[in-house]
Amino acid sequence: MTTLSPENSLSARRSASFILGLHPLVRTEAWKFLTGYYSWQSSRDERLTVDSTRRKNYKVLCEMYEKIQPLLENLHQNFIETRNNIVYDIQRLYDKDPLGNVLIDKKRLEKILLLSYVCNTQAEYQQGFHEMVMLFQLMVEHDHETFWLFQFFLQKTEHSCVISIGVGKNLDMLNNLINFLDPLFAEHLKGKGAGAVQSLFPWFCLCFQRAFKSFDDVWRLWEVLLTGKPCRNFQVLVAYSMLQMVREQVLQESMNGDDILLACNNLIDLDADELISAACMVYAELMQNDVPQPLKDFFL
Repeated sequence: MTTLSPENSLSARRSASFILGLHPLVRTEAWKFLTGYYSWQSSRDERLTVDSTRRKNYKVLCEMYEKIQPLLENLHQNFIETRNNIVYDIQRLYDKDPLGNVLIDKKRLEKILLLSYVCNTQAEYQQGFHEMVMLFQLMVEHDHETFWLFQFFLQKTEHSCVISIGVGKNLDMLNNLINFLDPLFAEHLKGKGAGAVQSLFPWFCLCFQRAFKSFDDVWRLWEVLLTGKPCRNFQVLVAYSMLQMVREQVLQESMNGDDILLACNNLIDLDADELISAACMVYAELMQNDVPQPLKDFFL
């Protein structure tokens, strides 16, 4: 029997999560490895130590925030505006399941979002983060886990969902990808569809959260993004695949920018496995061509 080296074993485990997805019973623990919360090589005792440290560090951050909050309120207008935006966004969240059971604790969610805004100077806060962090809160039990998983998720995905960092790059590369793989569609978008692709920024800001029929589908796609397989910046191939779903309608009806955006916004209740498979086919097609250097640098 062939024995895998530690490096190949880790690669196999990550590949398995990409190909097969994660069973709901192991998702919570597996995400701690995928995000980097735990090291793949760590022992059980080491993981207990890491979790204890992350819990303590979160408590320290909370205490620091409580001390500086009055200063932030008095000296930083942006803080007050952001806090109000967070409260408003959370109030609009539907926090109960069909049976009326409360799914999330909105006050805890508000605290985590405010702390993330104060501590993460790269990402800060943008509309949509409340929906993303809600999914982390649904996945894990403790606030420190929710906070750190979200931070590590942003880092692992190269802040691709952050407007000031990754979203613009994603949109530019999506345009480049359409130009390269589908010149006919690209020509239509340059004419009647002017601005349609740039208007798709919510796809990236929310990591496609609103396109799926269930939270499990959202987690399934996010798990793929965390593996880095089959390539970096897989989210752009996902967006391209979604655009291909409306391509024939757009061309046949000669849709303009607003109609294209409406058709794209109607892409809901999608199946994650089907979309991931379609995006993988796009990647395979891309690899069969002489890829321009900007695309090669972005995906490889």
